[in-house]
Amino acid sequence: MSKRILIVDDEADLRDLVQYNLEQAGFQTRQAATGSEALDVARAWKPDAVVLDLMLPDLPGTDVCRILRSDPVLRDVAVIMLTARGEEVDRVVGFELGADDYVTKPFSPRELALRLRAVLKRARRGAVAEEDIRIGDLLVQRESHRAFVRGKEVTLTATEFKLLVQLATTRGRVQTREFLLDSVWGDDTHVTLRTVDTHMKRLREKLGFAKGYIETVRGVGYRFRDVAA
Repeated sequence: MSKRILIVDDEADLRDLVQYNLEQAGFQTRQAATGSEALDVARAWKPDAVVLDLMLPDLPGTDVCRILRSDPVLRDVAVIMLTARGEEVDRVVGFELGADDYVTKPFSPRELALRLRAVLKRARRGAVAEEDIRIGDLLVQRESHRAFVRGKEVTLTATEFKLLVQLATTRGRVQTREFLLDSVWGDDTHVTLRTVDTHMKRLREKLGFAKGYIETVRGVGYRFRDVAA
């Protein structure tokens, strides 16, 4: 069954161009011109992915992404953000809110189709059991708070284990240092962004053969890979 893609942009010509090319590539598509319309269509149609413009006439694309990620039904929908701007701050905000990828206008419709296939493939691989996470040489048992690399148990602190679970359960998606700080350490005011890097260094050292699964995204944060580097 072909995947459903919701195209959200206030430019009708661009929506039509993207729709034509994605349907030629075998996707089902629907369009929305505003953030509010996009949320209505998403709730009714339940797409597999959303191609989301950052600049919309009513709601910023970042707000739409945040609302999707907070919806229990739509939180796992893949999101590719479109923008005419290429500043790093836009990428950071998009990734922090849970965007899976980022394409800057002007872009090739063929490239967009390839990016969609990639994020949808990652989403399928990311469907893990509630208790155990298995990725190559790595096994994480969430219920018992234990981690194994090539069958050998790795001794992790509670914080290191939470950090590993956060990365592994969102693999393929960039996690900013700010987001990791909030997700893992919560309201602890005594930690800084440097704390994330320090714990990540220790976690990599302990993972040994599996440390290559954790990729540093320069200027943004970290991403957990499906294949060790």
